[in-house]
Amino acid sequence: MLDANIKQQLKTYLQMLRHPIELVASLDNSEKARDMEQLVQEIAECSDRVSVRLDGEYNLRPSFSIAKQGEEGRVRFAGLPMGHEFTSLLLGLLHVGGHPPKVEADVIEQIKGLQAPANGGHFETVISLSCHNCPDVVQAFNTIAALNPAFSHTMIDGGMFQPLVEQRKVMAVPTVFQGQQGNSNESFGSGRMTLEEIVAKLDTGAAEKDAAKLNAKGEFDVLIVGGGPAGAAAAIYAARKGVKTGVVTEKFGGQVLDTLGIENFISVKETEGPKLVAALEQHVKEYEIDVMNLQRAKGLQKLADGKVEVELENGAKLTSKTIILSTGARWREMNVPGEAEYRNKGVAYCPHCDGPLYKGKRVAVIGGGNSGVEAAIDLAGIVKEVTLFEFDTKLKADAVLQKKLHSLPNVKVILNALTTEVNGDGTKVYGLSYKDRATDEVKQVELEGIFVQIGLLPNTDWLKGTLELSKHGEIVVDHKGHTSMEGVFAAGDCTTAPYKQIIIAMGEGANASLAAFDHLIRQ
Repeated sequence: MLDANIKQQLKTYLQMLRHPIELVASLDNSEKARDMEQLVQEIAECSDRVSVRLDGEYNLRPSFSIAKQGEEGRVRFAGLPMGHEFTSLLLGLLHVGGHPPKVEADVIEQIKGLQAPANGGHFETVISLSCHNCPDVVQAFNTIAALNPAFSHTMIDGGMFQPLVEQRKVMAVPTVFQGQQGNSNESFGSGRMTLEEIVAKLDTGAAEKDAAKLNAKGEFDVLIVGGGPAGAAAAIYAARKGVKTGVVTEKFGGQVLDTLGIENFISVKETEGPKLVAALEQHVKEYEIDVMNLQRAKGLQKLADGKVEVELENGAKLTSKTIILSTGARWREMNVPGEAEYRNKGVAYCPHCDGPLYKGKRVAVIGGGNSGVEAAIDLAGIVKEVTLFEFDTKLKADAVLQKKLHSLPNVKVILNALTTEVNGDGTKVYGLSYKDRATDEVKQVELEGIFVQIGLLPNTDWLKGTLELSKHGEIVVDHKGHTSMEGVFAAGDCTTAPYKQIIIAMGEGANASLAAFDHLIRQ
């Protein structure tokens, strides 16, 4: 199960255990159960502080829990936590074993002070082992369960427990359920969630406390709104000038967190979005930058004294001598009947995360650009059939991608097609309606999943009527990042910069930051 190299690394990590732990396996007669038994035994062989029991009685089999000796297990894995989830296993072992998580001290105290919700403190996260977003959610809930005895958590491999996936109508991962242990059927959330987001959702009154803390902050010299590549670059360049710098962001990393393969970031042959974001965050932490996470901007206004004020959705107000807007972009939606109703019930936006849930099924991909064609190619190796719909009369993707697409036997391309409706039975998708733009005939295709890949929309709705925006909603900027409001600059995918690329966003962020500093020294 574990090779010699992994075992040696495991031995090293398990030396950090501060007290003995016990792995309790609930098994059946399946081959996966035999693999799980081997896994827990091999883990125990790596440390004399780890013991194993094979007499567990948990309702999901095969599964195993990690418990401090003498206590009930609150961190559990229903499925083999390999691939992306091996780190979740390792951290679960360490945190249950008393090794402190790498989390801010105030967040740890907030977790320890949480009260179990009235509807139950047990959470179950349905994942797929190929999902790069799932480990963050699993690790967050495991951390809460390890630190607070009022909570428990089970990771469930959707590929191993298909009947449960179908029963709960899970069509996207990660999906989190809440309730009592053995009866956790109430939906808590889906998609990427950080530990801080989850804790804020569990902590009633957190928004008011956050607003009070933010209102108490002094004036900034440079305040960046948005924590993606552009925002991170802007923050670093500002902090290196020695000015008071803050970053207010809904989610540090932004859209890059949902990007799996990155092969055009110069000097780095290949990486993944979450890895790049982790590196960005670490770099930002090297400087005295006040990062205010989980905050969404609501309004922007120029004050009488020339300063600029940003109002947040929780009611807090932050003032700064200069502002840099780097709010990025989000997936563009089809905006057709049924799309919102069946989001995560057959309508998906991440083929890497959710593709495995459609194994052997028929799916559609909407969009014939690079993203859409790449999604169709990826899905073709998993699903029964892929139908790609393109609004134009030809695909826009690179020629090499089109050649690969047309070589696949289970892919069909429909051009000149306008998607008109997502069809479903009230609980899940069963088809898609589209209009043939050449004949105006409306046709239907039977399928079980729809992956939308039609580009991005700038996150600038909150700025309408405040700044000059293009007809596409982008912030109009000049070559130095100046906007139509003095002292306000912008960078990245939310602007009129012509090419939406990570490396360009970083350069634009640095450019806007230097322009903001120039503005400061001339005032």
